[in-house]
Amino acid sequence: MNTDTHIYSYPVMEHFYTLQGEGRFSGQAAYFIRLAGCDVGCVWCDVKESWDTEGHPLFTTEAIVTAASAHPGRIAVITGGEPAMHQLQPLTDALHAAGFRVHIETSGSSTLSGDLDWITLSPKKFKAPLEESLQQANELKVVVFNKTDFAWAEQHAKNVPEHCILYLQPEWSKRDQMTPLIIDFIQQNPQWQLSLQTHKYLNIP
Repeated sequence: MNTDTHIYSYPVMEHFYTLQGEGRFSGQAAYFIRLAGCDVGCVWCDVKESWDTEGHPLFTTEAIVTAASAHPGRIAVITGGEPAMHQLQPLTDALHAAGFRVHIETSGSSTLSGDLDWITLSPKKFKAPLEESLQQANELKVVVFNKTDFAWAEQHAKNVPEHCILYLQPEWSKRDQMTPLIIDFIQQNPQWQLSLQTHKYLNIP
């Protein structure tokens, strides 16, 4: 992020208009802003090219908002990488000024910044979420890669607010094995809900 001339900029791997594929806002139009940089390093990450901030162009807040505003949807999703590694206040302020709801998808492993309307916290075993991040979550989305992830999900569910929506989502490469297990688990533990990566089934960004 460059602050030398009070023009904030962020390394952007990609940005695109699509439908939110996961969680509470699944199926709704949204503009995704994928910031580069990640210090979590999930082995099954499907956007490993987002980890390194180098090699990705810097976009000013003005350029990001201009691109997002070209579309009628007014949900902006800041994702990564790990977007919480960046100081997001300038970006969230600019998006709000343009009439956007601002959502974030984060592991919660770095301190959150900015004014965020919806926080999707997806904890990872590779770097634990901060307690303060868990307490701010609007939805907890646990990616299920193996059977032990159910107990791990329950541990994190104890540390989120009562209003937080609880989601279990099969890791894409293991969806055939894990989805039936998730369905069985939710039937026995109905406080949880199923989240699917519907954008991948639809073959959209």
